[in-house]
Amino acid sequence: MSVTFPNENAAYRAARDELLAAEAALRDQVEAVAAQRRSLPPGGRVPEDYAFQSANGEVKLSELFAPNRRPTLALYSYMYGPDDAAPCPYCTSFLDSLDGAVPHLDQEISLAVTISGSVAKAEEIARDRGWRYLKMLSAQGTRYNRDYHGETADGGQMPMMNVFHKTSDGIQHHWGSELMFYKAEEGQNGRHIDMMWPLWNVLDLTPEGRGDGNLKLNYD
Repeated sequence: MSVTFPNENAAYRAARDELLAAEAALRDQVEAVAAQRRSLPPGGRVPEDYAFQSANGEVKLSELFAPNRRPTLALYSYMYGPDDAAPCPYCTSFLDSLDGAVPHLDQEISLAVTISGSVAKAEEIARDRGWRYLKMLSAQGTRYNRDYHGETADGGQMPMMNVFHKTSDGIQHHWGSELMFYKAEEGQNGRHIDMMWPLWNVLDLTPEGRGDGNLKLNYD
């Protein structure tokens, strides 16, 4: 099928067709990487049943796997430490988008967000942002964020997505967004969760690209 648009010229169509071939190759590569990710052997068993704090009290890692869904949990470490006056604008932008996807994700998997700060901070930011669906948890007092690279040894906060799988042998780690630790090409950042983040995917379609990426919590 040949697609054209009003008033395009031959030079545009030739360049667009060349890009289209590259986009199709990228589609194949994305699927190949996804298949490789799915076929990972079982990761390490979690060292303890971490006890998080929610607005309704303590909830353990094992209790985050909701019934009647895949035995899979995605747990995002949000950069909002106990001494931080405000959360990371980039994490917040990501979660703004993810909140709307939760009702769809809930049909298949379990998902939650953890911060190193207090549960009061977690609830406050969710309320301020108008998040309706994200399950917000505090990992304060646990080693979860330290063990799974959501926090550095000196208390620095890291934006880490981890996926866990529950089997008869217990809870095992399946995947983490380690790409942020892998050296990026010049002019790039880690892009470790870009595949889950609509903002950058939309901007990548535009003539100007991603711009300076200077995100804020609020815009005047």
